[in-house]
Amino acid sequence: MGHKPALAAHGRVATARGAALRRVAGRRSQVAGGGPTVRFPRMGRAAAVAAAAARRRGGPGGGSWAAAFPGCCARRLAAAAAWVPAGRRRPFSQEPRRSARGGAAGPDAGRSRGVAGRRRRGARWRGRHSACETDHNQRMDMGNQHPNISRLQEIQKEVKSIEPQVVGFSGLSDDKNYKKLERMLMRQLFEIDSVDTEGKGDIQQARKRAAQETERLLKELEQNANHPHRLEIQNIFREAQALVREKIVPFYSGGNCVAEEFEEGIQDIILRLTHVKTGGKVSLRKARYHTLTKICAVQEIIEDCVKRQPSLPLSEDTHPSVAKINCVMCEVNKARGTLIALLMGVANNETCKHLSCVLSGMIADLDALDVCGRTEIRNYRREVVEDINKLLKYLDLEEEADTTHAFDLGQNHSILKIEKVLKRMREIKNELLQAHNPPELYLSSKTELQALIGQLDEVSPEKNPCIREARRRAVIAVQTLITHIDLKEALEKRKAFVCEEHPSHRAVWAVLGHLSEILGEVLLFDGNRTDKNYIRLEELLTKQLLALDAVDPQGEEQCKAARKQAVKLAQNILSFLDLKSDEWEY
Repeated sequence: MGHKPALAAHGRVATARGAALRRVAGRRSQVAGGGPTVRFPRMGRAAAVAAAAARRRGGPGGGSWAAAFPGCCARRLAAAAAWVPAGRRRPFSQEPRRSARGGAAGPDAGRSRGVAGRRRRGARWRGRHSACETDHNQRMDMGNQHPNISRLQEIQKEVKSIEPQVVGFSGLSDDKNYKKLERMLMRQLFEIDSVDTEGKGDIQQARKRAAQETERLLKELEQNANHPHRLEIQNIFREAQALVREKIVPFYSGGNCVAEEFEEGIQDIILRLTHVKTGGKVSLRKARYHTLTKICAVQEIIEDCVKRQPSLPLSEDTHPSVAKINCVMCEVNKARGTLIALLMGVANNETCKHLSCVLSGMIADLDALDVCGRTEIRNYRREVVEDINKLLKYLDLEEEADTTHAFDLGQNHSILKIEKVLKRMREIKNELLQAHNPPELYLSSKTELQALIGQLDEVSPEKNPCIREARRRAVIAVQTLITHIDLKEALEKRKAFVCEEHPSHRAVWAVLGHLSEILGEVLLFDGNRTDKNYIRLEELLTKQLLALDAVDPQGEEQCKAARKQAVKLAQNILSFLDLKSDEWEY
């Protein structure tokens, strides 16, 4: 009996020690595992220490407390995990799950949900594992690629780098650049043929693809150099060369003057070049632009030279430096003739580089002169320097076209203005031709169309014949629509005022009525000269011209003037039809 108080005190000490150990073990498990602190029921010291150690090392059963203790202890730990002290709310993740009917789910439901969760987690893990395995296999395949396939891929990259030069080639088959590109592509083709396939199908296919790509570029290079429109451009340029050799070279060799035949011939050549069709090909656009630029430069040089006075502006007695300036001026005139010969390709013993050095030396000589503050001498020297700078600018025309893509007029500011005017003109035309009562729109439409012509007059051609031609065609299209409105108004007024008139005059008005209907169809026509509609419209216009020829004015001057205007109108409509169907492009 005397030992009972001592035993009770000993039991209380052991209980307090076990509670302290349990608290320490709970804190360690929270730090190590990241999970919530578990309050479990009373147990012995050894059990608490063992449970904490199992939790730290992630023991059996995925590191759970119950898995560390079999039997009854496991059940006690499971119950302790579900126990929450009074006054504390259970976390949402630990709330007892409810069934679909509102009650708590039973053990079978929890087991089924656990199985489904494990299946979903397993599927996700397998998906990530398969994706990682696929990436790993691809890296292994790239690392283990056959050396011959790698070599073929390198050759294809080199061929691909040559492609822009082939697409933009605008020369002929006897040009140095053509031979250079052909030699580069043939070298790559020989490299492809030297690759050994070793009887493997994948290497054979890779070599076949590389060879086909190289052969395609060789074929495109040949087509660019021998295209029919490219040969047409070259033939026109040869005519210009013959004209310069015949008319201009003698002028700079001591001839009298430039004949008017040269101006007419050069204008005809420029017009023919602007009508050469390119089909949107970069090579043809560049070839046409380079040829036009050279010929227009020659035209500008000749016009500038003809406008100048034949005598020198200052006498040599004015100042000693004037004699030097006059000498340089004579050399500039000779250089002008040399430049024309270089641009047209008729100079055999001169190069652009040498001429540029000569002109730069002239500028240096002029800068070294002492004009002693004389204003008139300084102005004279400045004029000569400006002439030399103009000649130097002409030497850089071809390089400027290649670097700035000036041959592509699709993004040109003037062309964009012209396209904007044409778009508005088409909108007005559709409104007129589809309106139920067109006379109400005549006045407003004519006013707006006249304003569009004013906008076209403000467009700068920028010394480019193609822009000038595009503007001319746009003006003709707008004026034709105005003519259609005027003709409709005249026919409406004639219906309102019926009076007796001469039979020939009545016949002319009948033809004008037919021409008005035909002009409406021509305005809507959008095709080429091979279309059946074009042939039909052409035949209708020809019939109206024959009908006008059959009209006998019988000496009436008014009938003669009316018939003359009707014939001119029919011819203009026929010309406009040809203009719309010639497939011209800038």
